Amino acid sequence: MKLFLMLCCILATTSLAVSRELLKRNYVPNSETAITIAEAVFIPVYGRKQIESERAFTATLRGDVWTVAGTLNCSDGKPQTDKPPTCAGGVAVVKISKMNARIISMTHYK
Repeated sequence: MKLFLMLCCILATTSLAVSRELLKRNYVPNSETAITIAEAVFIPVYGRKQIESERAFTATLRGDVWTVAGTLNCSDGKPQTDKPPTCAGGVAVVKISKMNARIISMTHYK
């Protein structure tokens, strides 16, 4: 009986340590990784030509969520930077979990 209780305690302690380690995972550690993942999910949905036209991508981290967005490039080849907008269009945006690389949301603005 004591052996059984000791094995249960060891198993519970090991399970707790493993679950804590799983919570600490960091599958998307930096902006370069977030952008690579974003391009990989954008291209099949919106097309290579569209996504290449939205480079350079920016990645910002808020809490445990990366937000990756494209750059709106005007017909003159310059990026849209001023307000109000000088050219029409929108960019792809994706939210990615830093902890497990799960795609939280993805959209393309018009």
